[in-house]
Amino acid sequence: MSVGIDSTPAPPPLFERVGGHDFFKRLVDEFYDRVEADAELLGHYPDLDDLQGARDRLRMFLEQFWGGPTTYVEQRGHPRLRMRHAPYRIDATARNQWLAAMAGAIDVLEVAEPERSELISYFASAADHLVNAR
Repeated sequence: MSVGIDSTPAPPPLFERVGGHDFFKRLVDEFYDRVEADAELLGHYPDLDDLQGARDRLRMFLEQFWGGPTTYVEQRGHPRLRMRHAPYRIDATARNQWLAAMAGAIDVLEVAEPERSELISYFASAADHLVNAR
């Protein structure tokens, strides 16, 4: 555990606080179960034969982002989220659908505060950042 400037121990990374790999696997599975159940949202995924790969990539990215293993960058390089999503039309409707599916997954897992707010805030910001169409 690191120590802040005021000698107060910094909290462990969110990855540890929510339960590590098992939490992120459950979160991503809950999210993609919602994607697969929503024909309109599923339509934003161009490779329906690679949904398991999409699940794995999202899980690895989230684990790394929140302080877990660096498997994502080791296998795929820098995340470059905006670049990787640039080929896909992402408008406000798609953003809202994606965010609703992720929030629903978080709700099912009954994430406590302040971790719930940290997750929701990040996902909202990331979704905003990826909007590339009106």
